[in-house]
Amino acid sequence: MQLHYAPPADQIIELIGRIYRFGMTTTSGGNLSFRDDNGDVWITPAGVDKGSLRREDIVCVKADGSIAGLHRPSSELPFHQAIYRARPDLRAVVHAHPPALVSFSIVRRAPNVDMLPGEREICGEVGIAPYALPGSALLGDNIASVFAEGKHCVMLENHGVVVGGASLAAAYQAFETLEFCARMEIQAARIGSPRSLTAAQQALASGGAGSLPALGEEPRAMPTAELEARRQMCAFIHRAYDQRLFTSTQGTFSVKLDDASFLITPHGLDRKYLEPRHLVLIRDGAAEAGKQPSRSVLLHQAIYARQPHVRSVLVAHSPYTMAFALTDMQFESKTIPEAYILLRGMPKLPFEAVYEAVELTAARFTPDVPLALVDNNCVIATGSSLLNAFDRLEVAEYSAKSIIEAAGLGAIVHMDDASIRDIERAFHL
Repeated sequence: MQLHYAPPADQIIELIGRIYRFGMTTTSGGNLSFRDDNGDVWITPAGVDKGSLRREDIVCVKADGSIAGLHRPSSELPFHQAIYRARPDLRAVVHAHPPALVSFSIVRRAPNVDMLPGEREICGEVGIAPYALPGSALLGDNIASVFAEGKHCVMLENHGVVVGGASLAAAYQAFETLEFCARMEIQAARIGSPRSLTAAQQALASGGAGSLPALGEEPRAMPTAELEARRQMCAFIHRAYDQRLFTSTQGTFSVKLDDASFLITPHGLDRKYLEPRHLVLIRDGAAEAGKQPSRSVLLHQAIYARQPHVRSVLVAHSPYTMAFALTDMQFESKTIPEAYILLRGMPKLPFEAVYEAVELTAARFTPDVPLALVDNNCVIATGSSLLNAFDRLEVAEYSAKSIIEAAGLGAIVHMDDASIRDIERAFHL
């Protein structure tokens, strides 16, 4: 779906649906708005179930103050209008109460957007607006004054968050990214002290990891195997997004087609809406013309060249697993047999590993080391197929969640060496 081609009501319905289905708002909470070229503000209605909104439920508040629609506009329309007055450059506002961000709002802190590369670029500096009665003019003034400073993500004390953007898609992506940062920081804080990126690491990440030349633009018929790989990749990308293993702006999947080529996700496209035609073919070290592959393309290329047993590489930022990448806590797979069988050893690599000397990093992914954590960056999963790599990514996240949540129950008892040897013999590891 290309949101910018949809009318305002349809854009709002699509994105409030994503927010509600992901548990980032309740039936009665949250509101979205969009200001069109006429100065009309389209906004979610008051008192209508967010889980069953229809396009005809969206209310249009005209520039002259008149209202068109079946319902009253959201009771928090005043602060949307105050934001638009303070920031003429903004066209959309997202407000909701995701539990992780509410947690920060009730301790009156903003999430750290400097733990991973790219998050500050999306969210910017996060402001905090003083508490005021919901729906009041004072709340609108408090929020608008923070937006007037140039910020577009604003935490509301004891309330939630408001995010503005040049489009609804941009506002949603910043909102989703900030909520992801909040969840990740909460999980990391349960097992250690979360680290921020250094200035040098930020500079290294902003420089990227290199690029590839473009393939010639000659017409070609896609082999059946490539068509099927594109279809399967999109199905798993959508599944990973729906399971919140990554957000709309991050996460890279690739699949090897043959010794000279592989498919990889593009840079900058919403993972929710990726289609087979969006995936980028890499062949003989060159990228499909007219497309921009993921910034981690050189790492994927190096792994395939160095490790012939690998047929798929996944790079993700699943929040429970990332808690270990943000702290000094080691991830131990010797928790249950499934975890050890699929994950084996999961070493931690330095932040620089995905930017510099990627050939040395690729050398780490031997059959005994199918996954690795990269400090303040990502988790990398490899496999003999896309399904195998995805299974490992899921198992890593579920295992990490179990380890973190077990901390409140008592000391974790890992499988002993004899048990591990039994597993290795039984499963020919």
